[in-house]
Amino acid sequence: MGVSVPLLTAPFPAQYFILLLIIFLLEIVAGILAYVYYQQLNAELKENLKDTMTKRYHQPGHEGVTSAVDKLQQEFHCCGSNNSQDWQDSEWIRSGEAGGRLVPDSCCKTVVAHCGQRVHASNIYRVEGGCITKLETFIQEHLRIIGAVGLGIACVQVFGMIFTCCLYKSLKLEHY
Repeated sequence: MGVSVPLLTAPFPAQYFILLLIIFLLEIVAGILAYVYYQQLNAELKENLKDTMTKRYHQPGHEGVTSAVDKLQQEFHCCGSNNSQDWQDSEWIRSGEAGGRLVPDSCCKTVVAHCGQRVHASNIYRVEGGCITKLETFIQEHLRIIGAVGLGIACVQVFGMIFTCCLYKSLKLEHY
């Protein structure tokens, strides 16, 4: 089935098995490194998200950041990195560019012009933990899916190695 007869000679299944084993071991190392560095990534994400929101939101040359933060707050129904109070430390509020708003309009449940002037639970998303907890949950859920797919692929590879060993053994027995 897709394997020609000359490839079934004794050295080829052994080389194929070794190649599968190397790939399998590299995937295990990558999985371990991803697990170990996840905690470091998580800490950096917390620090950088607040820094990005307070220092780069609505600043000249950072239109992409502004757009990304607005989209994050609207899609995850949150306001600020840790909570809506984070915006009080922002360059955008301190510079006076906010136009009387206490939070960006993207924090509002229904986005209308200058809705960020009224900071009330009925008007803005007041999520315990802010956007960072929502983002962490999103990442963790997707990491579980990636892990499950990786585990499925690993099982297929293990079966491939087992069948390769069986093929190699049967070829050696036929050869004698």
